[in-house]
Amino acid sequence: MNENDLIVLNFEEVRRRSIKVWKAIPNNMLNWKPDNEALTCGEAIRHVLEGEFLYHQILIARGSKAISNTTNPFETKELSTVEDELNFAKPFREDFIKYIKTINKSDLENVKIDRSDVGYIRTLGDMLLRIAYHESVHTGQLLDYMRTMGIDRPQIWD
Repeated sequence: MNENDLIVLNFEEVRRRSIKVWKAIPNNMLNWKPDNEALTCGEAIRHVLEGEFLYHQILIARGSKAISNTTNPFETKELSTVEDELNFAKPFREDFIKYIKTINKSDLENVKIDRSDVGYIRTLGDMLLRIAYHESVHTGQLLDYMRTMGIDRPQIWD
């Protein structure tokens, strides 16, 4: 197994666990949020899916500046069911995974992604790990929401 295979495996495992959590949230609870400042359950799911699309654009352009010229297909889409959100995001996810598979080993260490607009410049490999971590954090957030709502939480540590 090479570096790319491990990175893809990490993304697939993170997403598999996220989907278990997302699908365990009843549709009538997707608009729930713990307070007025928080994201709803549905908004948190959308944030992860949209974020992956936007991060992919940043990686391709090697920096954040490309985002201002990117058409974001998530901006005009109404929030709906988890299944609909996953279906909508599927082609973008497939493109992202294909992109990861094309990265050569030296690029993981040598390509720099300029996110100085938000305070950092990191290697491509570091950014890929950050993207997966971002999704993991929001999965934990939703597990906490589910605990607060008093609904059953799925077993994600299989």
